[in-house]
Amino acid sequence: MYKYFVTAYDKSGKHLLNDVIEAGDDQAGRENGMKKLEDENLLLHTSRVVNSKGKLLYFHA
Repeated sequence: MYKYFVTAYDKSGKHLLNDVIEAGDDQAGRENGMKKLEDENLLLHTSRVVNSKGKLLYFHA
């Protein structure tokens, strides 16, 4: 399992979510990260999902 970082911000730059999830690969990490954002009603906020090497898998501004 690999670690993925899910982060969401409000318009002022304050963290709304800063969470670590685990998944078997980047595709699952992206999907699970987006699901986490959706579950927290943060999908429309500025948000990102990155892997432990810093590769950007999802970004919404």
